[in-house]
Amino acid sequence: QVQLVESGGGLVQPGGSLRLSCAASGTIFRIIPMGSMGWYRQAPGKQRELVAVITRGGRATYADSVKGRFTISRDNGKNTVYLQMNSLKPEDTAVYYCNANITLDYWGQGTQVTVSS
Repeated sequence: QVQLVESGGGLVQPGGSLRLSCAASGTIFRIIPMGSMGWYRQAPGKQRELVAVITRGGRATYADSVKGRFTISRDNGKNTVYLQMNSLKPEDTAVYYCNANITLDYWGQGTQVTVSS
């Protein structure tokens, strides 16, 4: 069993910043190391989309819409992934979901990010 616990969402004004965190836990890590970790988001009425993903070795991939504004990072020792979000725009408003791959895909419960004045 793998659990992903997200934190850091909230309400922020346009141009502001937020930092999301996602910590993974489970006995599986005694046997299998964490694979890729990432963040997805889903806005009302839209499909879930990739925001950013990072491999265990630290290679990151971003959606075009967040390049230059968001930074994904991870701490392998803590099985934690972070998403630093700067220069936030109203169109970044969505529920953000953490994803982790340990032979299978696991998802967090989601954290709301609202960008509004």
